[in-house]
Amino acid sequence: MPQAPRPRKSLGQNFLQDPNTIGKIVGALRAGPEDPVVEIGPGTGALTGPLLARHPRLTALEVDERAVAYLQAAYPRLDVRHTDVLAADWAALVAEKGGGRLYVIGNLPYHITSPILFGLLDARRHLREAVVMMQREVADRLVAAPRTKAYGILSVILQLYARPERLFNVSRNVFYPRPDVTSTVVRLHFGEAEPEVDYDALREVVRAAFNQRRKTLRNSLRRWTEASGAALPEGWEGRRAEELTPAEFVLLTRHLSPPPALS
Repeated sequence: MPQAPRPRKSLGQNFLQDPNTIGKIVGALRAGPEDPVVEIGPGTGALTGPLLARHPRLTALEVDERAVAYLQAAYPRLDVRHTDVLAADWAALVAEKGGGRLYVIGNLPYHITSPILFGLLDARRHLREAVVMMQREVADRLVAAPRTKAYGILSVILQLYARPERLFNVSRNVFYPRPDVTSTVVRLHFGEAEPEVDYDALREVVRAAFNQRRKTLRNSLRRWTEASGAALPEGWEGRRAEELTPAEFVLLTRHLSPPPALS
């Protein structure tokens, strides 16, 4: 067995070491032996070995060239690719695997968790399910309800275009190096009915509203209403972003569409 690389702080690497936790994470992925599975950021392969034993069609996406070399030597039959997950071509991966939706799993680097989640949302038509580990505070945001501190952009978009399910917390003591935070494993369900609204317009409305979350919609969306000439729905001027449910953001976006150019 080749020597495993040491974790790089610049890449946000915290390697999982506890066999029981590894087994729980791998077991949470509801893919069959013939289903195509993609692991994000395998690092030194804590999840990779057990995953490969269950899912022979495993593909691993790894940005660290040292880890790629290690995984190629440690798991000769593994399809490991030296690539940044944020640049992954999910449609091409589906085509290579012969069609069908992909299952995704991974221990997400804390510093790019949100971009990865939005990348998965962008690729949602190619995905069936994702089991991902992240900082507990981010997991709180995914499942947060309106009028709570954690409720925000991720809450609205994830709850509309996926179904986030909190599975279990993971102690900081099972990683090397030991992070300063507790982690949480979340399952994202894709492939369910989507709201009838323009996705990009919805994201812009939600982002604009929450970027000034303490202000009323009258103020936070002023540029939208002035550029489009569309008034907010009656009675909504004094409401704030954190008060709106995901479904109400859909109604608001429909009301304000087509979106004005805000550049």
